[in-house]
Amino acid sequence: MPVVMGRQRFQELVSDALDTVPPRLTAAMDNVVVLVEDRNDEEPSLLGLYTGVALTERTSDYGGVLPDRITIYREAILDVCDSADDVVQEVAVTVVHEIAHHFGIDEDTLHDLGWG
Repeated sequence: MPVVMGRQRFQELVSDALDTVPPRLTAAMDNVVVLVEDRNDEEPSLLGLYTGVALTERTSDYGGVLPDRITIYREAILDVCDSADDVVQEVAVTVVHEIAHHFGIDEDTLHDLGWG
């Protein structure tokens, strides 16, 4: 049975997860916004998604573009968790995972590092 958690509490967990990212990394993040949505329309079971141009892929031509997006999907995360503690852990892992994509780290490397 999925965990029941309101949007406000879930957004607080995302904010808490962002607060655990080392300041040197958050200072290096550039032109990116973190959002919470209920589900991804195309892949309803997706927990998070990074959309944009990773920092490692940006060239001198990069500029004047809308911010990259890190989207954390509340209902999908709640579906895979058995307790509120599981939600806290899954939110933290998902936030770090998507931030890593912003820094250009691919899926295979994230899985090798235990953030898959």
